[in-house]
Amino acid sequence: MNKPPPTIDALRDDVKTSWQRFLDLVETLRPELYRYCRHLTRNAWDAEDLVQEALMRAFVTLGTVFSDVPRPRAWLFRTASNLWIDRVRRSRLELTAAAHPVVEPGQEPRASRESAGTLLVRLPPQERAAVVLKDVFDFSLEEIADTLSTTVGAVKAALHRGRGRLAAPLDEAPTREPTPGALDAFCDAFNARDMERLTALLLDSATVEIVGVVTEYGPEAPKDPRTGSFAGTMSPITYDERGGVPAELLAGYLGTIPRCEVRRHRDAWVLLFWYEHSQGPRVRTVMTMETDGDRIARVRNYFFTPDVIAEICAELDVPFQVNGYRYWPGAAPTPAPLP
Repeated sequence: MNKPPPTIDALRDDVKTSWQRFLDLVETLRPELYRYCRHLTRNAWDAEDLVQEALMRAFVTLGTVFSDVPRPRAWLFRTASNLWIDRVRRSRLELTAAAHPVVEPGQEPRASRESAGTLLVRLPPQERAAVVLKDVFDFSLEEIADTLSTTVGAVKAALHRGRGRLAAPLDEAPTREPTPGALDAFCDAFNARDMERLTALLLDSATVEIVGVVTEYGPEAPKDPRTGSFAGTMSPITYDERGGVPAELLAGYLGTIPRCEVRRHRDAWVLLFWYEHSQGPRVRTVMTMETDGDRIARVRNYFFTPDVIAEICAELDVPFQVNGYRYWPGAAPTPAPLP
């Protein structure tokens, strides 16, 4: 009897299971990988993007590698390094190809400076990666050469040049800043538990992402009571046989639905979500948004990115509690102390 051909849904389930196993295996490396990406990039958001991209690239590459991976830490760092160097090189090519804007006399050329970026002008990407790997993560010269796919001699030269160029401070990268009105409207609807008003703020082409976990498209998916991210955010945090946030990370949590607040972080607006704890209210997730006029084009929820939550909340000087890196059941993570 002939077997029925495999379906996309069956393949999706297999891939999801393998992806979750992969993330479980590399979970202990995530904080250090984030710290490395944070040194390469300009802010927490870009760092987490690079982490997620590196993890996805490493996962896909794993299916095409026929040899052992003897040093997973160096392998992940190499993947992140290559992605970042490629990204910077592409940016340089785009900047070179673009016409230089004319600056009127007396006009502050801030836009052109920011678009080029201090990092692109003053420090080649391989030099910056070499300095970070050596001076921050204490990689040997041989390990750096392996990570950056170069020679020990080239690493020494990059270190010598790079260390002389890193004294100048870095400007923040330009951001697509949402209008405060759209964020205020989102907060008001969320705190009123008005799902229809909340999703009506989304463009039909909007994406809603729980970073590293799920991406939803259009205004209907986020309000699905079974799987929707907005519906989930409006429910107390739980943990059962299907997963959630483990009990170790819910110490002191009172099982309440969060309150949303708009805050200014550096030169952008973010949304903080406050959950009641026996120690007082604590932020357990941060959201960012991109808008098109008064409608929302993209939502990014950083609930399962503890490194981002810790950095943003520390800079804002607000109490917080992290939720781990995953929602599915697995090996119990080391409990994070309440700050």
